[in-house]
Amino acid sequence: MTSPRPKPLSHIRVLDLSRLLPGPVATLHLADLGADVIRIEPVGDEEPAHGAHVRARPGPRTLLHLMLNRNKRALRIDLTRTAGREIFLRLAKEADVVVEGFRPGVVDRLGIGYELVRAINPRVVYCSISGYGQNGPNRLRAGHDINYMAWAGVGDQIGTSGGPPAIPNLQIGDLLGGSLTSVMGILAGLVDAKARGKGRYVDVAMTDSLMAHSVLALSAMTASGRTAPRGEDMLSGGLPCYSYYSTGDGRYLAVGALEAKFWERLCDALERPDLKPKHLVHGEAARRVRDELQTIFGGQSSGHWMKVFRDVDCCVTLVLTLEEAMESEQARAREMVVETECPGIGKLVEFRPPLKMSDFDFEPDSPCSRGRTETEEILGAAGYSAGEIDGFRAARIVG
Repeated sequence: MTSPRPKPLSHIRVLDLSRLLPGPVATLHLADLGADVIRIEPVGDEEPAHGAHVRARPGPRTLLHLMLNRNKRALRIDLTRTAGREIFLRLAKEADVVVEGFRPGVVDRLGIGYELVRAINPRVVYCSISGYGQNGPNRLRAGHDINYMAWAGVGDQIGTSGGPPAIPNLQIGDLLGGSLTSVMGILAGLVDAKARGKGRYVDVAMTDSLMAHSVLALSAMTASGRTAPRGEDMLSGGLPCYSYYSTGDGRYLAVGALEAKFWERLCDALERPDLKPKHLVHGEAARRVRDELQTIFGGQSSGHWMKVFRDVDCCVTLVLTLEEAMESEQARAREMVVETECPGIGKLVEFRPPLKMSDFDFEPDSPCSRGRTETEEILGAAGYSAGEIDGFRAARIVG
């Protein structure tokens, strides 16, 4: 009988204090890679209904909660009370990572901030995720993804030429800015802690991350002295070779023929060799080419164009719905979709981690399959007796 293969982060313990989208997604990535993530929740904060209590199909927020908290354990602590803070600090003494998403200053007022944790655990990597960072005039300003994009100059760049800014259905500030940037900082801190025996404080501002990744807009601004108008930069709709085109049946094609070889193949497939010299035209010339392409693509159905481009390597793709993308042969080959059974809910459809790794088997463990917090397990491992845990529960220090 072969022993199970160790997961990449199986030796890492993470305490997750975050509640809103960036933190739980960041710790989801760590948990999926094997980290022991313990999410710390307020006492009396009810988990979304599941199990035998479910009488109807739950809504998106309940399902999102289940998806974001797979492969994690949960503990409810009243951090506003001295005993609750002491429990957290005992757990933090042995933790490798702490993640929090409060406004700046809140964890310090609670008595669980970085300096206090570092004093008892010098190797800890303590990651704070906020909209605007721990300093600066906006540090205490409320915000959401749309606000962070606005402050970073990213929101101004998203949309069509002459139209208003568009709201994407992918939370760029939360997920790119908050989640993935945090994971990057946490992993860098863990590598450093292993080498030096000292951890790091990781200050992640979602607005900073958005700004730091807006490299194409920055290059255009540096070259010409100003940013390109919305929808008119090289990869935002300014080039006819990189744009969306509607078909006769109301679908859309994504054309990404940036390289000359792809553009020439596209023109040949459309029987329009006269367009080959107009590959990277700008301004009014680009609008004329785009209008011609739209007339061509709009004259036939999406099915027709998929047949035309099936064997033509020129970066033309049908814009799929999420349902179509999940059912595609590509998603199946990459095993991107996983289904688990939740008592009282039924089938829970989730995405697998966005990477493949040698000697690593992803195993989803949904909180709905456990149906409880792991209070005794977590506190018992921290050295608390059954009587002490019962006392904490009676006093509502833990849930």
